[in-house]
Amino acid sequence: MSFAVPAQLEAEIDELITHYPGQKRSASLMLLHAVQEHFGHISRDAVEWVAKKLGLQPINVYELVTFYPMFRQEPLGKTHIKVCRTLSCALAGSTELRTHFCQKLGLDSHKHAPQTTPDGKFTMEFVECLADCGNAPVVMVNEDLATKVTPVQADEIVAKGAGK
Repeated sequence: MSFAVPAQLEAEIDELITHYPGQKRSASLMLLHAVQEHFGHISRDAVEWVAKKLGLQPINVYELVTFYPMFRQEPLGKTHIKVCRTLSCALAGSTELRTHFCQKLGLDSHKHAPQTTPDGKFTMEFVECLADCGNAPVVMVNEDLATKVTPVQADEIVAKGAGK
């Protein structure tokens, strides 16, 4: 296994484990969050490392990574575009907006899972509520919320991300 955790991260993880003295397994989610925050995603090697660290079988960790939607198994693009698909946004055109983004980025608008462009610049994702229903359709670009997004604004988001 070529996966290596930096000493500082391992020290943080060791400290996290101390918060769960009865059963180390209880620290699983916190360790996965720490690993993902550092590496940007949770690789198969990371799953094995976390399992070994907690004295578990890799399947015990893998089932968490595949169950919880906040964990990513693939790296994100430099620009992460999330288009809300909840009712308010759908009624305001978010499905068409997502299709527009996908066409612009050369991605498959029929796939439901997150997709990353081959150059690694963009990850496109259709997500549940982004909590600004009155300003639909809503898009989150990395950590920035964009409201009442039009196809023209979508093109601007893509142009800005392409420059990164």
